[in-house]
Amino acid sequence: MSQLVFILVFHALTFLQITAEEECQASEVLKLKEEIRKLNNKLLIGEWKVMHLRNHRRFKLLPNLEHKTPENNTEPSPTLPSTGGSLIVHDKDCSELYDRLKPGSGFYRIKPKLSVEPFLVYCDMEDGGGWTVIQKRINGKIDFDRKWEEYKNGFGNFQSSRDEFWLGNDHIHALLNDGENVMKIELMDWKGNRSYAMYDNLRVKDEKDKYRLHYGMYSGQAGDALSGGANMVEQWSASHNGMQFSTRDQDHDRYLQGNCAVENRGGWWYNRCHAANLNGKFYRGGEYKAKHDNGVVWGTWRGLWYSLRHTAMKVRPSSYMDNLGSGVGPTE
Repeated sequence: MSQLVFILVFHALTFLQITAEEECQASEVLKLKEEIRKLNNKLLIGEWKVMHLRNHRRFKLLPNLEHKTPENNTEPSPTLPSTGGSLIVHDKDCSELYDRLKPGSGFYRIKPKLSVEPFLVYCDMEDGGGWTVIQKRINGKIDFDRKWEEYKNGFGNFQSSRDEFWLGNDHIHALLNDGENVMKIELMDWKGNRSYAMYDNLRVKDEKDKYRLHYGMYSGQAGDALSGGANMVEQWSASHNGMQFSTRDQDHDRYLQGNCAVENRGGWWYNRCHAANLNGKFYRGGEYKAKHDNGVVWGTWRGLWYSLRHTAMKVRPSSYMDNLGSGVGPTE
């Protein structure tokens, strides 16, 4: 009996040793695959730089665009070419670029549709990665009280991570026409407190329909200001769902006594008029006094008479929902 027990113990120990060796080998294989992936990405970037030097006249790049890499390098960051040839690959959005190369946050050219020309966007590769930023307020240097054509084409600075901008309604429509998208709105007050709101099934129609906004369910911490809040009367007058876009020279809101865009100092999807006004006037210090509640406001978080310090509106396909990070506010 003791001899049988010895044999069984010996075989068990041998099996455990083999299993441990196999697990160790599998772990080493995974490490090697990850190293190979990183080397391939570096090789791709190197090949692109060589190609750019040889064919610089064929590339239309904007100067001094910031590409913030993990190594804190800053250099121009156009869309990179594929490894299969000399053609430039324009990703349809920042999520596709993130899947392909895992680059750092920065400015890149994307091409959501075959029918549109490539255009420059800021890609937020934090918070799970793959976010295309469509709006940013951070310092009040850019006036958002603008006309229809400016909101249509976009405005602001597109060079630094601290620049403010509106991507442009035509570009936003190209990104969000199919409705299979999620939007995360990041908010920060003047004490550094952060919050956020998220909406699924986001869609923005074309100019013929005045860039009408549609969205689905809300989730988050800042409250559902886009739907007007919890009160039914407020929702009837302030919900932005289904509203057309208005500017100071094109009034498409439901306010019969005036133009919400004029009163609230920015282009937006106004109703009668708003519970959220992220393109409003930038007031420093938070609480403000004015004839109208025209600050950069998110009514369900800090109220209509508190103008926020930082805001960002960013989008990506709904399929990326499972990769959401824990960040709840815009980075400086």
